[in-house]
Amino acid sequence: MIAIWTVLALAALFLLTLVFNALRAGLRRPRPGSGQPPVPENIRDGYAHGLGRMIACATVSHRGEYDDTEFAKLRDTVRALFPRFHARAEYRVFGEDCWVYRIPGADGARAVMLMSHHDVAEAGDAGAWDHPPFSGEVADGAVWGRGAVDTKGPLYAELQAVEELLAEGWTPPCDFYLASSHNEEIAGDGIPLAVKYFQEKGVTFDFILDEGGAVIAPPMPGISQKCAMIAVHEKGRCSLGCRAEESASHGGLAGRSDTPVMRMAKFMIEMSARPPFRRRLYPEVRAMFTQLCPYMCFPLRLVFANLWCFSPLLLKLMPRLNPQAGAMVGTLCAFNSVEGSAKAQACSAEAFLRCVREEDLKADLAAFEAAAGRYGVTVERGGEYEYHAPADLSSPALAYVKECAAAVFPQCACAPFLLPAGTDARHFSALCRSVLRFAPIDLTPDQFASVHGRNENLDVKALADAVVFYKYLLAHLM
Repeated sequence: MIAIWTVLALAALFLLTLVFNALRAGLRRPRPGSGQPPVPENIRDGYAHGLGRMIACATVSHRGEYDDTEFAKLRDTVRALFPRFHARAEYRVFGEDCWVYRIPGADGARAVMLMSHHDVAEAGDAGAWDHPPFSGEVADGAVWGRGAVDTKGPLYAELQAVEELLAEGWTPPCDFYLASSHNEEIAGDGIPLAVKYFQEKGVTFDFILDEGGAVIAPPMPGISQKCAMIAVHEKGRCSLGCRAEESASHGGLAGRSDTPVMRMAKFMIEMSARPPFRRRLYPEVRAMFTQLCPYMCFPLRLVFANLWCFSPLLLKLMPRLNPQAGAMVGTLCAFNSVEGSAKAQACSAEAFLRCVREEDLKADLAAFEAAAGRYGVTVERGGEYEYHAPADLSSPALAYVKECAAAVFPQCACAPFLLPAGTDARHFSALCRSVLRFAPIDLTPDQFASVHGRNENLDVKALADAVVFYKYLLAHLM
């Protein structure tokens, strides 16, 4: 009987601990501030038409070729739109058209940088767009066209914020840089060349802020308000060549299920359905859950306020319930190409792995090769490999960017996250411990989905809020 009561008491204590942690997490929810004064409508409209002029420059980047025509038009446009900025800032070009501006600050030993890119993805079938992709039309409360979100909208807001601050007599407290690449969409050499220059000059940065996160709809159910998501890390990348060859002396002697194509297909299916990779709640993911937890409804808060208990269950369920969430707990594998046929003597494929931690990738590569061996597939590691360190979660810079986001978007939750995609900012991780990725643009799910799709657009109000954010960020620098 004593044993039964002991078990019941322990069970009650366990449940009370779970509930107490969930209630305590709810109390940590910040009280929203009053926000910033709204931007007058006539000024918002001016911003929108300025961005429209930049969108009208069809700066599409292409692999293996560069035509300066539209890029030259954009350079002329930004010089006309932002005369004070161009009169004040030093200007360097890397590669064909990667811009790096510098405004000297009071303390030349320190520096910060804002980033964007002014090249855009192809628009596809222009006839499928509601508004021509390079018209920059302002309609229905939004600016329409390729690059409105990715990332001429944020670039316009950065430039406009500095233009207005300079008109008010602003001098940065430290050196201020603004960089924009002409070939980010094709993983080009613009920003890497700039990084080489900074390394040679010994320039480091207190923080760098690029695209990657945004103000978006809740990234998980059970949260009622929008979220300002700041990416503090992006996945590394590794390309692998895979090859399966005919196992019998004659194709007709091999079993129908043992052809190179069939074996490669089975291997690819296994890597997609049951990848043998490590799964962990990395610090960036834990921080995201912890900081979003106060905004969750109680049942979810019960789980995420007690990660010490529910982490193993989450690691199993996340990849199955939400592919985006699953991408944050370990290496992902995608096959970019496959070549072969039923009559072919061999079948080859290119695998593309995205890893969270470099040390985990080594174990995941071994597991990948072991799985390949079971299907008679050989793996060649000679492809692309790239990994960059995450930002420091405890850095004052991250706390400051979150503070600025709360000041401009007071009704939003704010949290770090791990970005599965790639940005130019990754190249700076050796020069800065606080490489952050957050474009302060408020996006609907449709606008988020329009990036690299059709009907890309950005609300006029969202553009104005982005200008306010960058002004606040720069004006309150220490």
